[in-house]
Amino acid sequence: MALIKSISGIRGTIGGAAGDGLTPIDVVKYAAAFGTWVLDTTQNNTIIIGRDARISGEMVSKLVAATLQGLGIHVIDLGLSTTPTVELAVPAKKAGGGIILTASHNPKQWNALKLLNDKGEFISEQDGQQVLALADAEQFNFAPVNKLGQYSTDSSFLKKHVKAVLALPLVDAEAIRAKNFRVVIDCVNSSGGLAVPMLLEALGVEKIEKLHCEPTGDFAHNPEPLPENLRDIARALEKGSYDLGIVVDPDVDRLALVSENGEMFGEEYTLVAVADYVLKQNGGGNTVSNLSSTRALRDVTERLGAIMPPLP
Repeated sequence: MALIKSISGIRGTIGGAAGDGLTPIDVVKYAAAFGTWVLDTTQNNTIIIGRDARISGEMVSKLVAATLQGLGIHVIDLGLSTTPTVELAVPAKKAGGGIILTASHNPKQWNALKLLNDKGEFISEQDGQQVLALADAEQFNFAPVNKLGQYSTDSSFLKKHVKAVLALPLVDAEAIRAKNFRVVIDCVNSSGGLAVPMLLEALGVEKIEKLHCEPTGDFAHNPEPLPENLRDIARALEKGSYDLGIVVDPDVDRLALVSENGEMFGEEYTLVAVADYVLKQNGGGNTVSNLSSTRALRDVTERLGAIMPPLP
């Protein structure tokens, strides 16, 4: 069993002894710490939560929601969602923060609490240290019965997210519709099975072949979108007359594209291709990336006369 405490959240395997895995006790402890931090730093008593479809998600979500309510925090639960959707919902709802219940590309025995500030961004290192310190000290002050937080659900944000994508100036849904693309998708039996078809249909794609799109949380293969884990979609593309393959991880914050012949386009080149298009359409501009991104992004940026400013 494993429990990994970091500035960005708490990740662990389900089960085992408290402190060794992500047990109910650990979920409550760190949810209480984050809720306390939100109240102390923002004086805002609303938090957004959402989850991927992994098997432990419903249990963990109920624990988190009840703990936050116990602190007097109002919880808005998006239910099955994506990491980018929860990030969008936090500022849209003017919440004090957000918690995404997902272990990203980790196998199904893992889950995690990913923590967002009131801007819908992952909390900073300094903020994360404060949350961990609160958890270690167990400095929680729960609300009396007449001041418990409210709980509500909002299943509208996947549609709102899609609408926001379509509103982007460089997204041309009519041009996509006119191409009559045939697309294969692999959503590893998680929430991408809801979000990705919704987006493609809104873009005018009518021919969608769905692989592993039932959000059961019983992942059909290793959920990290690496070539060795994507044999099913590669075979489908090799056999069919499709134009593109799309693969996402369980919380839909990683994207892998597969070419029409079943060859992997690669996550790094996806970033470069998108940056190249956006910069050309906008007449150039600066780009920012993390240290794990390909050097090709810098080359594309500088070729168009801009720079990648160094991180502080």
